[in-house]
Amino acid sequence: MKTALITGITGQDGSYLSEFLLEKGYDVHGLIRRSSVDYRERIAHLEGHRNFHLHYGDLGDSLGIIQVINKVKPNEIYNLAAQSHVQVSFDSPEYTANVDATGVLRILEAVRLCGLEKTCRIYQASTSELYGRVEAVPQNEDTPFHPYSPYAVAKQYGYWIVKEYRDAYNMFCCNGILFNHESERRGETFVTRKITLAAARIAQGKQDKLYLGNLSSLRDWGYAKDYVECMWLMLQNEKPDDFVVATGEQHSVREFCQLAFQEVGIELEFQGSGIDEVGVDKATGRVLVVVSPDFYRPTDVVNLLGDPSKAKRLLGWNPNKTSFEDLVKLMVKSDMAKIASEGAAAKVKLNLEEYLEKGIVK
Repeated sequence: MKTALITGITGQDGSYLSEFLLEKGYDVHGLIRRSSVDYRERIAHLEGHRNFHLHYGDLGDSLGIIQVINKVKPNEIYNLAAQSHVQVSFDSPEYTANVDATGVLRILEAVRLCGLEKTCRIYQASTSELYGRVEAVPQNEDTPFHPYSPYAVAKQYGYWIVKEYRDAYNMFCCNGILFNHESERRGETFVTRKITLAAARIAQGKQDKLYLGNLSSLRDWGYAKDYVECMWLMLQNEKPDDFVVATGEQHSVREFCQLAFQEVGIELEFQGSGIDEVGVDKATGRVLVVVSPDFYRPTDVVNLLGDPSKAKRLLGWNPNKTSFEDLVKLMVKSDMAKIASEGAAAKVKLNLEEYLEKGIVK
Protein backbone atom coordinates (compact mmCIF):
# COMPACT_ATOMS: atom_id res chain seq x y z
CA MET A 1 0.00 0.00 0.00
CA LYS A 2 1.35 3.41 -0.96
CA THR A 3 1.38 6.21 1.60
CA ALA A 4 0.66 9.83 0.68
CA LEU A 5 1.02 12.99 2.76
CA ILE A 6 -1.13 15.96 1.73
CA THR A 7 -0.58 19.46 3.06
CA GLY A 8 -3.56 21.77 2.68
CA ILE A 9 -5.82 18.73 3.04
CA THR A 10 -8.78 20.78 4.31
CA GLY A 11 -8.90 22.85 1.12
CA GLN A 12 -10.79 22.29 -2.11
CA ASP A 13 -7.99 20.37 -3.85
CA GLY A 14 -6.92 18.51 -0.70
CA SER A 15 -10.39 17.09 -0.14
CA TYR A 16 -10.79 15.90 -3.75
CA LEU A 17 -7.27 14.48 -3.83
CA SER A 18 -7.90 12.59 -0.56
CA GLU A 19 -11.00 10.96 -2.06
CA PHE A 20 -9.12 10.13 -5.25
CA LEU A 21 -6.17 8.51 -3.45
CA LEU A 22 -8.35 6.58 -1.00
CA GLU A 23 -10.24 5.11 -3.96
CA LYS A 24 -6.89 3.95 -5.34
CA GLY A 25 -6.06 2.17 -2.08
CA TYR A 26 -3.60 4.67 -0.62
CA ASP A 27 -2.98 5.26 3.06
CA VAL A 28 -3.66 9.01 3.18
CA HIS A 29 -2.17 11.36 5.78
CA GLY A 30 -3.04 15.02 6.00
CA LEU A 31 -1.30 17.98 7.61
CA ILE A 32 -3.63 20.43 9.37
CA ARG A 33 -2.89 23.55 11.39
CA ARG A 34 -3.82 24.04 15.02
CA SER A 35 -6.08 27.08 15.17
CA SER A 36 -8.87 28.55 17.23
CA VAL A 37 -11.28 27.66 14.41
CA ASP A 38 -10.92 24.25 12.83
CA TYR A 39 -12.21 24.14 9.24
CA ARG A 40 -12.75 20.49 8.37
CA GLU A 41 -16.12 20.52 6.61
CA ARG A 42 -14.63 19.44 3.27
CA ILE A 43 -13.03 16.32 4.77
CA ALA A 44 -15.47 15.54 7.61
CA HIS A 45 -16.97 12.65 5.64
CA LEU A 46 -13.52 10.99 5.40
CA GLU A 47 -12.49 11.10 9.05
CA GLY A 48 -13.96 7.68 9.85
CA HIS A 49 -12.04 5.97 7.02
CA ARG A 50 -9.47 3.48 8.32
CA ASN A 51 -6.84 4.69 5.84
CA PHE A 52 -7.31 8.40 6.52
CA HIS A 53 -5.15 10.10 9.17
CA LEU A 54 -4.60 13.70 10.27
CA HIS A 55 -1.52 15.28 11.86
CA TYR A 56 -1.04 18.75 13.26
CA GLY A 57 1.64 20.81 11.57
CA ASP A 58 2.38 24.09 9.84
CA LEU A 59 4.52 25.06 6.86
CA GLY A 60 6.05 27.76 9.05
CA ASP A 61 7.45 25.16 11.46
CA SER A 62 10.46 23.21 10.15
CA LEU A 63 10.76 20.90 13.13
CA GLY A 64 7.07 20.01 13.03
CA ILE A 65 7.27 19.15 9.32
CA ILE A 66 10.35 16.97 9.88
CA GLN A 67 8.59 15.10 12.70
CA VAL A 68 5.49 14.36 10.63
CA ILE A 69 7.44 13.28 7.54
CA ASN A 70 9.76 11.09 9.62
CA LYS A 71 6.76 9.44 11.29
CA VAL A 72 4.68 8.89 8.13
CA LYS A 73 7.58 8.14 5.74
CA PRO A 74 5.39 8.86 2.70
CA ASN A 75 5.96 7.55 -0.79
CA GLU A 76 4.34 10.70 -2.16
CA ILE A 77 3.90 14.24 -0.82
CA TYR A 78 1.41 16.66 -2.32
CA ASN A 79 2.13 20.19 -1.14
CA LEU A 80 -1.18 21.98 -1.64
CA ALA A 81 -0.95 24.25 1.42
CA ALA A 82 -0.65 27.95 0.70
CA GLN A 83 -1.98 31.39 1.39
CA SER A 84 -3.68 31.24 -1.98
CA HIS A 85 -5.71 34.43 -2.21
CA VAL A 86 -4.09 37.08 -4.43
CA GLN A 87 -5.74 40.06 -2.73
CA VAL A 88 -4.79 38.80 0.73
CA SER A 89 -1.17 38.60 -0.41
CA PHE A 90 -1.13 42.39 -0.82
CA ASP A 91 -2.41 42.76 2.74
CA SER A 92 -0.13 40.06 4.23
CA PRO A 93 2.93 39.80 1.97
CA GLU A 94 5.35 38.57 4.64
CA TYR A 95 3.06 35.79 5.80
CA THR A 96 2.42 34.80 2.16
CA ALA A 97 6.17 34.57 1.51
CA ASN A 98 6.78 32.51 4.66
CA VAL A 99 4.17 29.90 3.71
CA ASP A 100 4.18 29.90 -0.09
CA ALA A 101 7.93 30.31 -0.64
CA THR A 102 9.93 29.16 2.39
CA GLY A 103 7.31 26.55 3.25
CA VAL A 104 8.20 24.66 0.06
CA LEU A 105 11.88 24.69 1.02
CA ARG A 106 11.02 23.32 4.47
CA ILE A 107 9.25 20.32 2.92
CA LEU A 108 12.10 19.58 0.51
CA GLU A 109 14.68 19.83 3.29
CA ALA A 110 12.58 17.66 5.60
CA VAL A 111 12.42 14.90 2.98
CA ARG A 112 16.18 15.13 2.47
CA LEU A 113 17.03 15.23 6.19
CA CYS A 114 14.78 12.22 6.84
CA GLY A 115 16.72 10.26 4.22
CA LEU A 116 13.71 9.88 1.92
CA GLU A 117 15.05 11.74 -1.11
CA LYS A 118 15.29 8.54 -3.17
CA THR A 119 11.95 7.02 -2.12
CA CYS A 120 9.57 9.97 -1.76
CA ARG A 121 8.08 11.77 -4.76
CA ILE A 122 6.94 15.38 -4.30
CA TYR A 123 4.24 17.36 -6.04
CA GLN A 124 4.32 21.14 -5.67
CA ALA A 125 1.15 23.11 -6.40
CA SER A 126 2.31 25.94 -8.59
CA THR A 127 0.04 28.49 -10.28
CA SER A 128 -0.80 30.27 -13.52
CA GLU A 129 -0.36 33.53 -11.58
CA LEU A 130 3.37 33.03 -12.29
CA TYR A 131 2.71 34.30 -15.82
CA GLY A 132 1.21 37.47 -14.34
CA ARG A 133 1.74 40.28 -16.80
CA VAL A 134 1.27 37.88 -19.66
CA GLU A 135 3.96 37.88 -22.35
CA ALA A 136 2.44 35.22 -24.62
CA VAL A 137 -0.97 33.62 -25.18
CA PRO A 138 -1.53 30.73 -24.59
CA GLN A 139 0.93 29.99 -21.79
CA ASN A 140 2.90 26.74 -21.69
CA GLU A 141 5.87 25.35 -19.75
CA ASP A 142 8.30 27.54 -21.72
CA THR A 143 6.42 30.84 -21.43
CA PRO A 144 8.42 33.44 -19.41
CA PHE A 145 7.14 34.22 -15.93
CA HIS A 146 6.23 37.74 -14.90
CA PRO A 147 4.65 37.49 -11.42
CA TYR A 148 2.31 40.35 -10.68
CA SER A 149 1.44 39.99 -6.97
CA PRO A 150 3.18 39.05 -3.69
CA TYR A 151 1.41 35.68 -3.97
CA ALA A 152 2.83 35.04 -7.45
CA VAL A 153 6.34 36.14 -6.42
CA ALA A 154 6.28 33.75 -3.46
CA LYS A 155 5.01 30.94 -5.67
CA GLN A 156 7.83 31.59 -8.15
CA TYR A 157 10.37 30.89 -5.41
CA GLY A 158 8.54 27.65 -4.64
CA TYR A 159 8.65 26.70 -8.32
CA TRP A 160 12.40 27.31 -8.70
CA ILE A 161 13.44 25.70 -5.41
CA VAL A 162 11.66 22.51 -6.54
CA LYS A 163 13.64 22.54 -9.80
CA GLU A 164 16.84 23.22 -7.86
CA TYR A 165 16.37 20.25 -5.51
CA ARG A 166 15.49 18.07 -8.49
CA ASP A 167 18.79 18.99 -10.14
CA ALA A 168 21.03 19.24 -7.06
CA TYR A 169 19.86 16.14 -5.18
CA ASN A 170 18.24 14.09 -7.97
CA MET A 171 14.92 14.18 -6.11
CA PHE A 172 11.65 13.32 -7.83
CA CYS A 173 9.96 16.73 -7.61
CA CYS A 174 7.29 18.09 -9.94
CA ASN A 175 5.61 21.46 -10.37
CA GLY A 176 2.00 21.49 -11.49
CA ILE A 177 1.31 24.92 -12.98
CA LEU A 178 -2.41 24.90 -12.33
CA PHE A 179 -4.70 27.39 -13.98
CA ASN A 180 -7.92 28.43 -12.25
CA HIS A 181 -9.86 25.39 -11.08
CA GLU A 182 -13.18 25.67 -9.31
CA SER A 183 -15.85 23.48 -7.72
CA GLU A 184 -18.70 23.36 -5.26
CA ARG A 185 -16.00 23.32 -2.56
CA ARG A 186 -14.27 26.52 -3.68
CA GLY A 187 -13.74 29.09 -0.92
CA GLU A 188 -16.47 31.72 -0.75
CA THR A 189 -14.01 34.63 -1.14
CA PHE A 190 -12.98 33.53 -4.66
CA VAL A 191 -14.73 35.26 -7.54
CA THR A 192 -16.40 32.20 -9.07
CA ARG A 193 -17.95 31.07 -5.80
CA LYS A 194 -18.87 34.66 -5.01
CA ILE A 195 -20.81 34.76 -8.29
CA THR A 196 -22.63 31.44 -7.85
CA LEU A 197 -23.57 32.24 -4.25
CA ALA A 198 -24.84 35.68 -5.27
CA ALA A 199 -26.91 34.21 -8.12
CA ALA A 200 -28.49 31.75 -5.67
CA ARG A 201 -29.14 34.41 -3.04
CA ILE A 202 -30.58 36.92 -5.52
CA ALA A 203 -32.83 34.23 -7.03
CA GLN A 204 -34.12 33.38 -3.54
CA GLY A 205 -34.55 37.00 -2.43
CA LYS A 206 -31.61 36.96 0.01
CA GLN A 207 -29.35 39.50 -1.77
CA ASP A 208 -29.89 42.62 -3.88
CA LYS A 209 -26.69 43.06 -5.90
CA LEU A 210 -23.38 41.44 -6.74
CA TYR A 211 -20.28 43.65 -6.64
CA LEU A 212 -17.29 42.60 -8.77
CA GLY A 213 -14.04 43.96 -10.18
CA ASN A 214 -12.90 43.72 -13.80
CA LEU A 215 -15.62 41.89 -15.73
CA SER A 216 -13.39 41.59 -18.79
CA SER A 217 -10.67 39.57 -17.00
CA LEU A 218 -10.07 36.35 -18.92
CA ARG A 219 -9.43 33.04 -17.20
CA ASP A 220 -8.93 29.38 -18.07
CA TRP A 221 -11.39 27.70 -15.66
CA GLY A 222 -11.43 23.96 -15.03
CA TYR A 223 -13.00 21.56 -12.53
CA ALA A 224 -10.86 20.89 -9.45
CA LYS A 225 -12.00 17.26 -9.26
CA ASP A 226 -10.49 16.66 -12.72
CA TYR A 227 -7.25 18.48 -11.88
CA VAL A 228 -6.29 16.32 -8.87
CA GLU A 229 -6.02 13.35 -11.22
CA CYS A 230 -3.30 15.19 -13.13
CA MET A 231 -1.39 15.84 -9.89
CA TRP A 232 -1.34 12.11 -9.25
CA LEU A 233 -0.36 11.28 -12.83
CA MET A 234 2.72 13.54 -12.52
CA LEU A 235 4.05 11.43 -9.66
CA GLN A 236 3.40 8.19 -11.57
CA ASN A 237 5.43 9.42 -14.55
CA GLU A 238 8.78 7.80 -15.33
CA LYS A 239 10.69 11.07 -14.88
CA PRO A 240 10.00 14.17 -12.77
CA ASP A 241 8.90 17.15 -14.83
CA ASP A 242 6.78 20.31 -14.73
CA PHE A 243 3.36 20.52 -16.37
CA VAL A 244 0.74 23.13 -17.20
CA VAL A 245 -2.67 21.93 -15.96
CA ALA A 246 -5.43 23.79 -17.80
CA THR A 247 -8.38 23.32 -20.17
CA GLY A 248 -7.05 25.35 -23.09
CA GLU A 249 -10.30 27.36 -23.13
CA GLN A 250 -10.77 30.95 -22.03
CA HIS A 251 -13.78 32.78 -20.61
CA SER A 252 -14.40 36.17 -19.03
CA VAL A 253 -15.80 36.97 -15.59
CA ARG A 254 -18.77 38.44 -17.48
CA GLU A 255 -19.45 35.09 -19.19
CA PHE A 256 -19.29 33.30 -15.86
CA CYS A 257 -21.87 35.73 -14.47
CA GLN A 258 -24.20 35.29 -17.43
CA LEU A 259 -24.14 31.49 -17.18
CA ALA A 260 -24.57 31.45 -13.40
CA PHE A 261 -27.58 33.79 -13.45
CA GLN A 262 -29.04 31.97 -16.45
CA GLU A 263 -28.94 28.78 -14.39
CA VAL A 264 -31.24 30.39 -11.78
CA GLY A 265 -33.62 31.74 -14.44
CA ILE A 266 -32.25 35.27 -14.78
CA GLU A 267 -31.06 36.59 -18.13
CA LEU A 268 -28.43 39.28 -17.68
CA GLU A 269 -27.72 42.08 -20.12
CA PHE A 270 -24.52 44.05 -19.60
CA GLN A 271 -24.52 47.78 -20.25
CA GLY A 272 -21.78 50.41 -20.13
CA SER A 273 -18.06 49.74 -19.86
CA GLY A 274 -15.20 49.72 -17.39
CA ILE A 275 -16.05 50.99 -13.93
CA ASP A 276 -19.52 52.01 -15.15
CA GLU A 277 -20.53 48.58 -16.46
CA VAL A 278 -23.61 46.97 -14.91
CA GLY A 279 -25.49 43.70 -15.33
CA VAL A 280 -29.24 44.18 -15.71
CA ASP A 281 -32.04 41.63 -15.38
CA LYS A 282 -33.63 41.72 -18.84
CA ALA A 283 -37.05 40.79 -17.51
CA THR A 284 -37.31 43.42 -14.75
CA GLY A 285 -34.70 46.07 -15.55
CA ARG A 286 -33.15 45.63 -12.09
CA VAL A 287 -29.42 46.23 -11.81
CA LEU A 288 -28.00 43.03 -10.29
CA VAL A 289 -24.26 43.22 -11.06
CA VAL A 290 -22.18 46.33 -10.32
CA VAL A 291 -18.48 46.99 -10.87
CA SER A 292 -16.81 48.25 -7.69
CA PRO A 293 -13.40 49.96 -7.54
CA ASP A 294 -12.88 48.18 -4.20
CA PHE A 295 -12.25 44.93 -6.06
CA TYR A 296 -9.64 46.25 -8.46
CA ARG A 297 -6.20 44.98 -7.47
CA PRO A 298 -3.09 47.23 -7.46
CA THR A 299 -1.85 44.99 -10.28
CA ASP A 300 -4.18 42.58 -12.05
CA VAL A 301 -3.73 39.54 -14.27
CA VAL A 302 -6.24 39.74 -17.09
CA ASN A 303 -5.39 37.23 -19.83
CA LEU A 304 -4.66 33.68 -18.67
CA LEU A 305 -4.99 30.77 -21.10
CA GLY A 306 -3.14 27.51 -20.55
CA ASP A 307 -1.80 25.04 -23.08
CA PRO A 308 -2.17 21.53 -21.56
CA SER A 309 -0.79 19.68 -24.58
CA LYS A 310 2.30 18.40 -22.72
CA ALA A 311 0.17 16.85 -19.93
CA LYS A 312 -2.13 15.33 -22.54
CA ARG A 313 0.79 13.90 -24.52
CA LEU A 314 3.06 12.60 -21.74
CA LEU A 315 0.57 11.83 -18.97
CA GLY A 316 -2.49 10.86 -20.98
CA TRP A 317 -4.58 13.36 -19.04
CA ASN A 318 -7.93 14.58 -20.39
CA PRO A 319 -8.40 18.28 -19.49
CA ASN A 320 -11.93 18.54 -20.83
CA LYS A 321 -13.90 15.94 -18.87
CA THR A 322 -16.06 18.70 -17.42
CA SER A 323 -17.06 21.59 -19.70
CA PHE A 324 -17.11 25.22 -18.58
CA GLU A 325 -20.90 25.22 -18.82
CA ASP A 326 -21.20 22.07 -16.71
CA LEU A 327 -18.79 23.46 -14.13
CA VAL A 328 -20.94 26.57 -13.65
CA LYS A 329 -24.09 24.44 -13.45
CA LEU A 330 -22.56 22.18 -10.78
CA MET A 331 -21.56 25.16 -8.66
CA VAL A 332 -24.89 26.98 -9.00
CA LYS A 333 -26.92 23.85 -8.26
CA SER A 334 -24.91 23.27 -5.09
CA ASP A 335 -25.26 26.88 -3.93
CA MET A 336 -28.98 26.98 -4.68
CA ALA A 337 -29.37 23.99 -2.34
CA LYS A 338 -27.08 25.58 0.25
CA ILE A 339 -29.02 28.86 0.37
CA ALA A 340 -32.36 27.04 0.44
CA SER A 341 -31.24 24.86 3.37
CA GLU A 342 -29.94 27.90 5.24
CA GLY A 343 -33.32 29.58 4.74
CA ALA A 344 -35.17 26.51 6.00
CA ALA A 345 -32.91 26.27 9.06
CA ALA A 346 -33.40 29.96 9.83
CA LYS A 347 -37.19 29.54 9.55
CA VAL A 348 -37.16 26.60 11.96
CA LYS A 349 -35.07 28.61 14.43
CA LEU A 350 -37.42 31.59 14.16
CA ASN A 351 -40.48 29.39 14.71
CA LEU A 352 -38.85 27.72 17.72
CA GLU A 353 -38.02 31.10 19.27
CA GLU A 354 -41.61 32.21 18.70
CA TYR A 355 -42.97 29.05 20.30
CA LEU A 356 -40.67 29.50 23.29
CA GLU A 357 -41.85 33.08 23.76
CA LYS A 358 -45.47 31.93 23.72
CA GLY A 359 -44.75 29.06 26.08
CA ILE A 360 -45.80 26.45 23.52
CA VAL A 361 -42.42 24.71 23.75
CA LYS A 362 -40.36 24.49 26.92
